[in-house]
Amino acid sequence: MVANSGTKVEAKPKLDLTEAQWLSSSQGVGDVQIAFVEGYIAMRDGRQPEGPVLVFTPAEWRAFVLGARDGEFDLT
Repeated sequence: MVANSGTKVEAKPKLDLTEAQWLSSSQGVGDVQIAFVEGYIAMRDGRQPEGPVLVFTPAEWRAFVLGARDGEFDLT
């Protein structure tokens, strides 16, 4: 698959999340949960566990975490 920018995007498999062990942080606002499944990182809103799940490759997750640490997603 190729994104609009011409960058190749890895297609992610449909993960079986029925046995996933969801982890929650005791810090911060909200109820974001993550689970490590089949080499991927799944993330969901713990207040709506039946809702959508974002799936990251390890490289994508690392980029996301580093961006969050650097304030890339701060709204203020």
